Amino acid sequence: PPWLTRITERINEKSGLFPSSINHVLINEYLPNQGIMPHQDGPAYYPVVTILSLGSPVVIDFIPHPNLSCRVGAHGNSAEDKISDQEAAVMSSCEWLDNFHPFSIILMPRSLLIFKDMVYSDYLHGIKDSEVHRCNGAVNVTNVQNHGVVQHSSGSVKGLDSDDTVICRANTRVSLTCRVVTKVYKSIFKF
Repeated sequence: PPWLTRITERINEKSGLFPSSINHVLINEYLPNQGIMPHQDGPAYYPVVTILSLGSPVVIDFIPHPNLSCRVGAHGNSAEDKISDQEAAVMSSCEWLDNFHPFSIILMPRSLLIFKDMVYSDYLHGIKDSEVHRCNGAVNVTNVQNHGVVQHSSGSVKGLDSDDTVICRANTRVSLTCRVVTKVYKSIFKF
């Protein structure tokens, strides 16, 4: 639709990072307690992705791909230590090669996140299924503290301390994930 074409043209023009015009937009709606498991967008969209966030702020976590761990630590060595949550297993049981370390970014309403190169190919990204997101370690927490979205935890939420900085997701969030699909098949379905 024309309104979406205007958005993607502006992103393409201002960023100058896409190899051609954006031809794929995935629109997702997330309720306050919904997220998305850690994943990669795959080779079909390489080398760059943008995410336009609308609605509620959220914390997105970037976790080095499991193939970048060089040594398993004290956890995860035996069958009894297996952790079902992939993210927890990746973050707690590995030491990372070189400078590959987990990090988080706060996505504010109307913000545009652009990631490419090593962050695209060597990291998984995901959002926790929770109405409250801890953002103490987010790389941009100091940039958003003056916007009134981050607050100190009361300590009443399980797993949070009273000195944790958090975002409370009270509203729905909509994300527009904009990418270029290099190989597009026309008339793939014949009826």
